[in-house]
Amino acid sequence: MSKEEKIIQAAIEVFCEKGIEKTKVSDIVKAAGIAQGTFYLYFPSRLSVFPAIAKVMVEKIIETIEDGVPVGLPFEQQLEKVVDIVFSLTEQYRDVFALIYAGITQTEHMKEWERIYAPYYKWMNQFLSEAQQQGTIRPSLNTMRSSKLIIGLVESAAEQIYLYDDSEEEAIRLQKRELLDFLHHALGLRHS
Repeated sequence: MSKEEKIIQAAIEVFCEKGIEKTKVSDIVKAAGIAQGTFYLYFPSRLSVFPAIAKVMVEKIIETIEDGVPVGLPFEQQLEKVVDIVFSLTEQYRDVFALIYAGITQTEHMKEWERIYAPYYKWMNQFLSEAQQQGTIRPSLNTMRSSKLIIGLVESAAEQIYLYDDSEEEAIRLQKRELLDFLHHALGLRHS
C-alpha cells in the first residue's frame, strides 16, 4: 500500500470515528503511521482528502460491478445485478458514503464530483450503448445523459434506505422493485 493509500484509509477510519469537525491532520497521520509532513506532500488540508476518498469508492463500485455482473446474462438481469451491487455497497459502506457527502460539500472540491464520477459514467454509458445496439432498450435514449441520471437515481434509492430511512428487508425489496420498474419504463426495455 502506498503512502497516499495509507493516508486515505486512515482518513476514512478517523473521520468515521471522530467526525469531520473533530478530526485533525495529526489524527490521520498517527493512524496512517506516517510523518505529518508526508501528509502535506499529498493533500494540502484534511478536507482535501475527501475527493480521494470518493474516488476510491467509485473505483470500488466499478470493480464490484465488473466482477459481479456476468457478461452473458440478458440486460434485464444485468441491470438488476447492478442495482443489487449498488445497494449492497451502500449498506456495507454507509458510514463512508455519509462521510463523503458531508465532507465534500464542506469544501471547494464539490466541483470535482463530475471528474471523480467520469469512469462510472463511462462504464454505464457503455453498458447502455451495448443494450441499445442490441435493440434491448429504446433507440431514442441518449445513453450518456441517461448514464448520469441512472447512476444518480440508483444511488439515491440506496441511500434513502441505508442512510436516511429504513433498512428492513421488505422495504429494501420494495424499493428495488419500484426502482427497477421505473428504469424498465424509462429505458423502454423490451423483454426477451
